[in-house]
Amino acid sequence: MKAVIQRVSQASVTINGEKVSEISKGLLVLIGIEDADAQEDIQWLSSKIVNLRIFGDDNEVMNLSVKDCDGDIIVVSQFTLQASTKKGNRPSYIKASKPEIAIPIYENFVRQMQLDLGKKIQTGEFGADMKVSLLNDGPVTIIIDTKNKE
Repeated sequence: MKAVIQRVSQASVTINGEKVSEISKGLLVLIGIEDADAQEDIQWLSSKIVNLRIFGDDNEVMNLSVKDCDGDIIVVSQFTLQASTKKGNRPSYIKASKPEIAIPIYENFVRQMQLDLGKKIQTGEFGADMKVSLLNDGPVTIIIDTKNKE
């Protein structure tokens, strides 16, 4: 799984002109799924994101997690995170899971995030043409790949 995590002061997802998700302070998480992703990846990544200390404490030092500051999360599936740009100029999405594999992994990831965060999280709609709006706070953007745990 690949994730792009952005600390936001606000974010929303709109589908067909209708706002389906909206948060203020929190994280916007874009998630790319590949066939090799397993429950271990889901649990590790969810815990890592929820406990990532990228919010300012009283001294404006990034010392708090989204959980610590009672922030919210929007998770959006984004198959293009699995793009390979090795050959030519047209990205290949061969590593991105097909919906029959990706949807259950995505749904399990969302459930795990809710358990780890201790509250409901917002989502986009898998496979939909979404308009994602955000105000990146910082800017703070972190990229995590469960196949390369750094």
